[in-house]
Amino acid sequence: MARYVIRRLLQAIPVLLGATLLIFTVVFALPGDPIASLAGEKRMDPNIVQILRDQYHLNDPLLLQYWYYISGVIFRADLGTTFAKVPVSEFIGTKFQVTLNLAITALVMEALIGVGLGLWAALRRGKATDTMILASTLILISVPTLVTGFVLQLWLGVWLKGAVGFEVFPVAGTTGGFKSYLLPGFVLAGTSIAYLTRLTRTSLVETLRSDYIRTATAKGLSRRRVIGRHALRNALIPLITYLGADLGNLMGGAVITETIFNLGGIGNQLYLSVYLREQPVVVGIVTILVLIYIVANLVVDMMYAVLDPRIRYE
Repeated sequence: MARYVIRRLLQAIPVLLGATLLIFTVVFALPGDPIASLAGEKRMDPNIVQILRDQYHLNDPLLLQYWYYISGVIFRADLGTTFAKVPVSEFIGTKFQVTLNLAITALVMEALIGVGLGLWAALRRGKATDTMILASTLILISVPTLVTGFVLQLWLGVWLKGAVGFEVFPVAGTTGGFKSYLLPGFVLAGTSIAYLTRLTRTSLVETLRSDYIRTATAKGLSRRRVIGRHALRNALIPLITYLGADLGNLMGGAVITETIFNLGGIGNQLYLSVYLREQPVVVGIVTILVLIYIVANLVVDMMYAVLDPRIRYE
């Protein structure tokens, strides 16, 4: 197992280099001068522009600029500084925590609701419950996140507050603590819940048709034990893969949700940084997301051995 982990970590290095080089090239090769844009409509002194361009290595070749950046990330865990001379890690620190809280809340909801509904539908395959759950997932997939967010804000934020006399689900900001992430977490996870429900149902139905399940049933094992100990355990492998990959998707795709609920996370900051041409911030955020992808996939691979002892890494 240790050799496998080391091998995967070594394999992650070219993934990190390739992803960051790609986004670095795309962002810094865009036309226009980010230093000149700092002055807005005012004209900046050419000498100051030249000093700032030298300070941020903007006059160097693109590959040399990338080397300055990636060497700082690898050897000093330094994501660089913004054009306002603020460390990128400090600039996105609190915003990253907001998005991480939101993504984890969405992931937990996705796992509990998606797997639960999928299990329920699989065990009642062909019945009214199964049909209703599948129809509900189609609605979640079809309705845009923007619509879902505003509808839940109106129903569970405004109308429910008027009915009970106090705020049950905050509709904006993070001042409500954990409750502030419940509505946006569900909105962010909505489409993933639908896909995971359908994936769980399909995987479990296919597993229940396997020969070893029929053998376990013929041996007289209880239905609960057959499903919980044998069928569900093997059916979880593709679900774990989906959940591991989806953590990065949830963090990167939080722009609309954070805007609707005014959360101020890195999703919204990423959009603003692209608009304001803050290239160091854009590259820093993407680097963090790539690292999260790598770690999440490594954890998923480790969980395979727990779910299915037949999987060997050596």
